[in-house]
Amino acid sequence: MSAEDLGFLVSLVLNGASIGLMYSLIALGFVLVYKATDAINFAQGEFVMMAGLIAAAILTIEGAPLIAAVVATLAVMIGFGFGLERVVLRPLLGRPVVAVIMATIGLAAVLRGLTPVMFGGETRAVPLPIGDEPIDLGIGTLSPVQALGSVTALILFVGFSWYFKKSRRGIAMRAVADNQQVAQAMGINVERYFALAWAMAGIVSALGGVIWGAMLGVDVHLALVGLKVFPVVILGGLDSVGGALIGGLIIGIVESLVAGYLDPYVGGGTKDFAPYVLMIIVLMIKPYGIFGKRRIERV
Repeated sequence: MSAEDLGFLVSLVLNGASIGLMYSLIALGFVLVYKATDAINFAQGEFVMMAGLIAAAILTIEGAPLIAAVVATLAVMIGFGFGLERVVLRPLLGRPVVAVIMATIGLAAVLRGLTPVMFGGETRAVPLPIGDEPIDLGIGTLSPVQALGSVTALILFVGFSWYFKKSRRGIAMRAVADNQQVAQAMGINVERYFALAWAMAGIVSALGGVIWGAMLGVDVHLALVGLKVFPVVILGGLDSVGGALIGGLIIGIVESLVAGYLDPYVGGGTKDFAPYVLMIIVLMIKPYGIFGKRRIERV
């Protein structure tokens, strides 16, 4: 392999890894809800879209600093998570998991319809004061927004991994996800931990909306990133925080490699379906994902 070919490969891997970390940031929202409620939040992409639009709207106010926009977006999304759990999801407590899943699908449709009415249909920018000059890492270059997204994702993963493994509340959330009735019998306030899980998903969505909005712009199509991230969650395992990180890296690198090596021969588009092909292959071998916990139910 020539030096030029090696440099091209390293560049693809580096770019794919950074995008993969940004995928894993959104995938973390899926995992947080699933670990606490045992249900999949199919509105995660819409949460990210909503957060990005809120940040963009605040930044259009003359003189509004970025930190104010981020803090306000975090506050709104945390409040939205608490309110959603209290009004929509708490009445479903104890019902079959499919009821919660269908509620999130309906919520996704509502958010896709309401946000253009509230914020307009045009694409909005989320300007960040980080410049556009690529960062030279020695082995390749990386855009500032990708570097920021990668660092943010790593910080959140370390924090949430510690939370679920070492903190009392994190362990209680895992107990709630494992069996709601038993958790209640042990004195755990299930409703409180459900609300906390959705608030955490709001935090992840707020940061993901700001970063993805800065890279792509924000409009109703940003919600599609939720479907884009779904192979990441399935690949790593729905109940694994570390799995979301590894799954994001794998999907990001695979996307980058197929786009770099196959697109020139087929005219493009391979990175859009390659993650789903990989997801199907992994499901055939490991139905619970690479790091997912295998569940055996007696009937």
